[in-house]
Parts: sequence; structure tokens; C-alpha cells
Amino acid sequence: MEKEKNIKKKKFQLPHIYVILFIFSALAAVSTYFIPAGQFERVPGPDGRTAIDPNSFSHVESAPIGIADFLTVIPRGLIDAGEIVFFTFIIGGMFMVLKTTGIIEVVVDRLANRFAKKSILLIPILTTVFAIGATLIGTPELSLVYIPVIMPLIIALGYDSIVAASIALVGTVVGFTAGVLNPINVGLSQKIVGIPVFSGLELRLILFIICISVGIYFIMRYAKKVQQNPLNSYVYEDDQEKRELYKQKEKIEAKSMNTRQKYASVVALLFLGMLVYGVLQLGWFMVEMAGLFIFMGIVVGLIAGLNATQISNAFTEGFRDVLMGAIIIGLARSVAVVLEDGQIMDTIVYSLGSLVGEMPSVLGAVGMYLVQLTINFIIPSGSGQALVTMPIMGPLADIIGVTRQTAVLAFQLGDGFAHILFPTSGYFMAALVIAGVSWQKWIRFYMPLFLVFSGIGIVTLVITQLIQYTG
Repeated sequence: MEKEKNIKKKKFQLPHIYVILFIFSALAAVSTYFIPAGQFERVPGPDGRTAIDPNSFSHVESAPIGIADFLTVIPRGLIDAGEIVFFTFIIGGMFMVLKTTGIIEVVVDRLANRFAKKSILLIPILTTVFAIGATLIGTPELSLVYIPVIMPLIIALGYDSIVAASIALVGTVVGFTAGVLNPINVGLSQKIVGIPVFSGLELRLILFIICISVGIYFIMRYAKKVQQNPLNSYVYEDDQEKRELYKQKEKIEAKSMNTRQKYASVVALLFLGMLVYGVLQLGWFMVEMAGLFIFMGIVVGLIAGLNATQISNAFTEGFRDVLMGAIIIGLARSVAVVLEDGQIMDTIVYSLGSLVGEMPSVLGAVGMYLVQLTINFIIPSGSGQALVTMPIMGPLADIIGVTRQTAVLAFQLGDGFAHILFPTSGYFMAALVIAGVSWQKWIRFYMPLFLVFSGIGIVTLVITQLIQYTG
């Protein structure tokens, strides 16, 4: 009887993320036997990228994924996502080197003492700063850099890993989605559909202010609950080691750096300055950033007084900490590998686009949003989704009476907020692993906020449809 009671008391838990992603891949493979294969012709697109010809869809010979083919999709997913996988390893190693130097501990100790009585103010400040960066340059992937930087401080101030992750992830995804001057989603999609680049800025700015305000309120509400009672944290047990490592010391004077640590800190800031310049001016992405982080770890470690063996061991320990995340990224990518091999990805895109065309005119923009949201699961890249869907959605908007500006907005909203929802988003899953937060627990935290964001998006699209928004 006691055992039966214990079993009843157990709450339903989602399967391990490995299992979830494997099931997604298996379902994708099975669908290749039922969904007709098809493809669009690829043509040169804006900025030298490859786009599709929306009038060129045709069915091709079926290419179902057999058992032998399915056996290779996970390794191939890891290979295809290699850029994100190894960036995750490198950033984990580099921050472990910085942790080993003692610089992070000193900085955290000082900031924790300074913000001890007004720590809650850090949430709106940091979230807004990260959002502004993403809305101007379109790089939500920088959350991978932000999380390990702010994590020690957030934990030391009495919050948890979800608060640290949400400041970076929610901030960057709101900025990216609103896309006030984002070249990745707004600029590219407006070019594709043939409207002035960055037109309609005023509405996007209003959307940015509303969504970032909602996001900040949501994070602060959760953070206050955790600070008042740590047991309210969704990751209370997972954060036990972090709380011991970063807990604020009860003392009057904060720690101070020795001379070598001071020099190392200055050099670390110079490297971060190089990173910002490279991303903004030179078009750097994960490969270049990873290369910079390797040298940053080596140089800063040597200046701080570590020897070559200590630096190497720190890198290895950091790699070990993010190993699970690297595997998750490959598993997530394997879903797209199956759809591409089975030649049904274009069929899905074409079918969803046709479905929108059959909707009542007043719901056309909302239908576009739902289609973009669905496609984001299989094409989590913002630019990739724009190049595949917008050549279809632009002309389709004309047919169903939706302005092309609204079609772009539907793309932004459908593509953006789901970047930190679907486990097929590589950078997002890597960010969760760096934060030490499982996807299942993140969904518990983020899903209510996602639904609010979706509601805001749908209301906005209905309004733009009614006023025939052109920007």
C-alpha cells in the first residue's frame, strides 16, 4: 500500500531530452514514408545567399529514410552542427580557465557586496542591455557569452540559474524578435519581399518596449520568489554546488585582486572589446569567436599566474561540463537532417504556405504567424527560415490581402520567440547546458511567458491586418 501511495504521489516528468529528440528524429523518419517528396529550385538571393523560387515547387521521387540511413543521422547531426558544438566546448573551457585564475570570484564578491541591497535592479538593467544589442545586430547567440559572465553574480545575490539564463535568453530573444534594426531577420526578409529595408521601425520599437517590459516583469517576479525562499527555485537541487561556490561571504571588506590578476582582468576586457568589434565590424560568428576565446583563455591564464598544465586541465574540465549540451545540439540537428534527406522539408513548407491561402482574409496574418512558428521547429535559423519561407509568403500576402510589411512581422514573431522554446534550436540548447538548466525545467519556467508573447504577437497582427499596415 505504501509503495502504491508513493507511486501516486510521483508527478509526471518529461522524458530525458535525449529521448525527446530521438523520438522527434524517429517521427521525422517515419513521416518520409507518408509525406510526398518535393523541392523548390534554389536561386541567388539577397546578399549572395541562396533562396528559393516560390513558383518552382515540384514533386520528386520519394526518398524514405530506412533503418540503415537512420543509424547515421545522429552522427551527421553532430557534424552538421559542428560549429555550434565546438563553440560550446570552447566557451565552457575558456570560462573554466577564468574561474581557475580566481578573477571571477573576486569580481563576483565585489559586485555582490555593492548590489546586495538593490540586486533586483540588475535584472531590468542587464535584460535591457542584452535586448538592445540583439535588436541592433541580430545576434541572440551572444547569450552563450552572457550567461557564464553573469551566472556567478546572479547566484551570489540569492537567485538561481534560471534567472541568469532568462536574463540573457529572454533579453536577446525579445531584441531579436522585435528586430528594430536587426539585419538578420527584418533586413533580410524585407529585402526578399521587396519593401524598403527597416521600414515600419516605429511599430517594431513599440513592440520591443512592450515585450521587454513583460519579460522583465516575469523574470523579476520569479526572481523575488526564489530570493525570498530558495526552495521556490525550479533548479534548487541542481544549483547546490553553485550556491556553495558563489555564495556571498559575510564580511565587511570584499576580496581584492593581486597584481597579476589585475593585469589579467585588463587583458580579458581587451579581448572582449575585440570580440564586440569582430562581431559588429568584421562579421565574426561562432568559429571566429571560438578562436578568440581559445587565445583569451591561454593569455589571460598565463598572465594571472597559471602554468600550461593548469590551463590545459581547466579547459578539459570546462569541456566536460558542457559535454551533454554538445550531444544535445547534434541530436537536435538530426531532425533537420532526416527531413532534408527524405526531401520532405520543402513539401512541408509548400503545404503550410498553401494552407494559409485558404484561410479567411482577416485571419491571414495570424495564419502566417502559425506557419512560421511551425516551420521554426525544423528550420531554427532566422536567416535560413527567411530565405525558405519569405519568397512564398511575400506573393501569398498579396493574394490573400495581407500587406507585405505584415507578412514580415508575422515571420519575425513566428520565428523569434520560439528560438528559446524548441529543442531543435542549437544555440538555445547550448545556452541551457552552459547555464546548467535542463530543457524540461526551462519549459516549465518559459512556457507561460511564451504564451503571453504569442498573445501579444497575435493581437498585433490582427491590428496590422485591420489597418492594412504598410509602415
